[in-house]
Amino acid sequence: MTKLKLTRPLAFIDLETTGINVASDRIVEIAILKLMPNGDKEMKSMRINPTIPIPALVTKIHGISDEDIKDSPTFKDAAVMLHKYIEGCDLAGYNSNKFDIPLLAEEFLRSEIEFDVSKIKLVDVQNIFHKMEQRTLAAAYLFYCGRPLENAHSADADITATWEILEAQLERYKELQNDVDFLSDFSSRSNNVDLAGRIVFNEKGIPVFSFGKHNGKPVTEIFEKEPSYYNWMMNGDFPLYTKKVLTQLRLQMRK
Repeated sequence: MTKLKLTRPLAFIDLETTGINVASDRIVEIAILKLMPNGDKEMKSMRINPTIPIPALVTKIHGISDEDIKDSPTFKDAAVMLHKYIEGCDLAGYNSNKFDIPLLAEEFLRSEIEFDVSKIKLVDVQNIFHKMEQRTLAAAYLFYCGRPLENAHSADADITATWEILEAQLERYKELQNDVDFLSDFSSRSNNVDLAGRIVFNEKGIPVFSFGKHNGKPVTEIFEKEPSYYNWMMNGDFPLYTKKVLTQLRLQMRK
């Protein structure tokens, strides 16, 4: 099997959560598989008390109940340790660009810890898979690794499978370069400025809104003409990372 060529650590991240709303749901379990440039790897996995109830339908999916995590640390309790653990790493996962990384960013920001993905590479194994084969994680594991995925929806099993799939993809597709910069670009499906895709770069590289009445219009132009729109978004039900990007763009206007 092809070994990943790394110039810096690559941390595969998988989350089990209370739901799929990035702005309001919480982490109940996190697994991090960290690969080192020298080939070493290490795993960190822990349950998290989300401080909100886990819906019964969600418990049926990942098997984690309120009782299971009642004595677990909250994310805020573990935030400094987790942030230090992935500091200096590029990040990877399965559907991670759309869900795991945005939700992780929300948890860090709620814990008042700066989390900025602009200087790191993000490799989304699902995006590579969908570009090549168009299937699910379990199907991907069977297709690439030749065996069924046991204990699906266990964070440890899912994230280990994701890493094995990526290495099998590199072996199968000769057009894929064994380089995190290339894999990050290849697995990116958007030109998002924020993680949720509410703000994107247009063809000229200018941040524009991607929704609502100002869809396609430059963010700074709207803030100049309609300053109240910034306040509306900051007070609205938008992800904290989106609000962080909005504030950065607004501050740049004043320079």
